[in-house]
Amino acid sequence: MIRLGLRLALSGGRAALARLALVGAAVAIGVALLLATLAGINAVQAQNLRFAWLNSGVTAAATGPEAADPAGWVIREDYFDGRRIARVDVAPTGPSGPVPPGMTRLPAAGEYFVSPALAELLASVPASSLGDRFPGRPAGVLGEAALPSPDSLIAVVGRIPQELRGIIGATEITRIVSVSPSECGGCYVGIGSDGLTLVLGVVAAALLFPLLMFIGTATRLSAARREQRFAAMRLVGATPRQISTIATIESTVAAAAGTLLGFALFPLVRLALAGITFTGERFYAEDLSLSWPQTLLVAVGVPAGAAVAARFALRRVRITPLGVARRVTPRPPRAWRLVPVGAGLLELAYFIGRRPATTNGQTSAYLGGILLTMVGLVVAGPYLTMAGSRLLARLARRPAALIAGRRLADDPRAGFRAVSGLMLALFVTSVATGVITSIVAYRGVAPAGTAIHNNLSVIWFPGEGPPPPADAEVPAGLGTVLVVRFEEPAADRPSGLISCADLAGRPELGSCPAGAEVAAVYPDLTYPDATPPVWPASPVPAADLPGKPVHSIVVLTDGSTQHLEHARTVLEKAFPGTRLPSTENEFRSDFARSLVQFQRLADVVIVASLVIAGCSLAVSLVGGINERRRPFALLRLAGVRLGELRRVVTLESAVPLLAVAVVAIGAGFTAAALFLRSQLDYDLKAPGASYYVLVGFGLAVSLALIASTMPLLRRVTAPASARND
Repeated sequence: MIRLGLRLALSGGRAALARLALVGAAVAIGVALLLATLAGINAVQAQNLRFAWLNSGVTAAATGPEAADPAGWVIREDYFDGRRIARVDVAPTGPSGPVPPGMTRLPAAGEYFVSPALAELLASVPASSLGDRFPGRPAGVLGEAALPSPDSLIAVVGRIPQELRGIIGATEITRIVSVSPSECGGCYVGIGSDGLTLVLGVVAAALLFPLLMFIGTATRLSAARREQRFAAMRLVGATPRQISTIATIESTVAAAAGTLLGFALFPLVRLALAGITFTGERFYAEDLSLSWPQTLLVAVGVPAGAAVAARFALRRVRITPLGVARRVTPRPPRAWRLVPVGAGLLELAYFIGRRPATTNGQTSAYLGGILLTMVGLVVAGPYLTMAGSRLLARLARRPAALIAGRRLADDPRAGFRAVSGLMLALFVTSVATGVITSIVAYRGVAPAGTAIHNNLSVIWFPGEGPPPPADAEVPAGLGTVLVVRFEEPAADRPSGLISCADLAGRPELGSCPAGAEVAAVYPDLTYPDATPPVWPASPVPAADLPGKPVHSIVVLTDGSTQHLEHARTVLEKAFPGTRLPSTENEFRSDFARSLVQFQRLADVVIVASLVIAGCSLAVSLVGGINERRRPFALLRLAGVRLGELRRVVTLESAVPLLAVAVVAIGAGFTAAALFLRSQLDYDLKAPGASYYVLVGFGLAVSLALIASTMPLLRRVTAPASARND
């Protein structure tokens, strides 16, 4: 039977070879995308591990070998033109100190090592804007092992121990952290375990699920034709076991060939994936690799899954040789299929006002609700297709619409199967766009010209780090500078004090109440709302302000990169031991960077989902036309024009496509609104034009794929296709 199965698969004529090539090509695309998804997941984890050494100041987490000579260590966050720079100041106490990866030694006082990307940046901008922040001379370039990404900006600056002890946050280390931030309790640089779980969970839910559905669809191509052929073999004496063996071999051969081709395509997909900033930073190509268990799982699992699917699909043929010929209309889908999608949305609604306290709890609650909704949409799809087909038949005014409506109503499951991938893509697109658009509207970065963007400040807090400077120590050449004084904050007043005379004429900074001399402000003179506030009055007289300690120095820049970075460099040189100066925009950029990461993730998921959905739709359409070549040929022989048949195929595909698109988009925005209200107490904001362009593009491509099958319809409905096999 194995030899016969191989012969039928490989030497069964042009039709068999065409079927083998079609299934193999579809499986190859699915396997290549599946491998790319697994490689992307591995790259996220590998990139996260490269962040490990930057957490070495968390001494409780240090796991590397202990060095003989301790070293002073402090890491701070610096910026240039909106880009984050990781600055590590070190102070070796001997030649045998702990050495991070990518370095052969620690820099001595008056030396610094920089990443290749930072070295290029230093060479391209004036020293007064960046280079003067790093005292001494460059001593080398950090190796790849020290860099999470080729674009990482990192500087390791040598200090003498006395200098470093005066920097806020300085500590002493003897080990370098070598475990991933996802496995480190106190690590704060990189992606923590909860964030990594969320990232990988989103990828798995949004990409692996549609990919597996696509591969399953590909292995079912021409299933009806094969069932008829196998039923004929049963009539001439083949046993159910023999038929199952032949079917398994045919499907396994096609899937195995497609799997091999998918592995051959993977290097090309990997090159394209290396240029995608999946987490906000590019990957190293070697991090986009597959583990041996993953390789074996795909290499063995896809053909094995195809074999199982083939045996399951032929269950009717095993019952009786006439099981295919004596088909009856399956029972129509029932309304209970709407229950799972409703349950998923109700689960998300339940947590409004009941947000879980832990990140793990939140991940389980929200990701579980979204996954249940995705599964519910797949379960509800046939019922929605049936409802749309009945409406189409009821409103039909032409034969094509009536035939299409009746055929869809006869087997809505098959009609939905062709568009199930696109439905999931639209759902994922709507959820990701709704959530990210709303968060950006509430907490995104501010444009140039606002205080949040323009005000550069350096802040001191009593008892933390070096003491604040005297007024005479404020460096010159900064432009307009305001000094904010410190007072213990009250319940209704922030900790900063500023003269109302300094606020006068600067409405972008807010204003004082009528009659007030001193206002209580935030130390960086920014505010959480979009509208400049009326600051609360302080009871401190203006004459007493000079006696109050300095809380912050705020430089009112014009927002240009040149002014901001020059002022930042001057402040860093003047006050090397404090928190590095920043704007509120940059302070928010940590959160904004997370948004960028998730926006990149959403973009990758959306594009990949649309590609997968388009491939799935094309495969289903081609397979459906091939399976119905004889009924279509008979209709043509009976006098039905080819144009009418084309309208039938178009309506059979477009009706479920548009029906599930409306439901998927509505469910996606509903899920996004429930998540935002529960987790962040935000309202859903309307998406930007890019969302509508993306959705319109996806639907247009789907309709174009439907149109692309029309030439095939002419060939398969030729009179020769009407003969009995």
